[in-house]
Amino acid sequence: MGVKHGREYEQILNDFTEAVGRIPDSYEFFEMEAEDWDRLDPAGRQEVNEALAEDLFYALGTEPTITVGSSVVIYEPEQHRIYVLIGDEELTSVPLV
Repeated sequence: MGVKHGREYEQILNDFTEAVGRIPDSYEFFEMEAEDWDRLDPAGRQEVNEALAEDLFYALGTEPTITVGSSVVIYEPEQHRIYVLIGDEELTSVPLV
C-alpha cells in the first residue's frame, strides 16, 4: 500500500535510504548478523539499505510505527513526513511532499 506522497518516489527513496543508513544496526531488520553486515562492501550495504527503505515505505502504510534495530521509524501522515528516531537523541526525517 505505501504512504501518501507528493514528491517523486525516487527522491523519497534516496532520502529514506540515507536516513535508514544512519541506523547502526539496521541489518537486524533482515535478521542479519553483525559479521555478515561487516563483510558487505559499501555497494552491498547501499543495496540492503535501499531494500530496507522500500520495505519500510510500503509497510508504514499499514503499520505507522516500526522498530528497526535500536531505532524507530514513524510515519506521520498529518505532517507528511517519515521520522527516524536513532537512539534517544538523534532524529531525522524524510519529507513526503
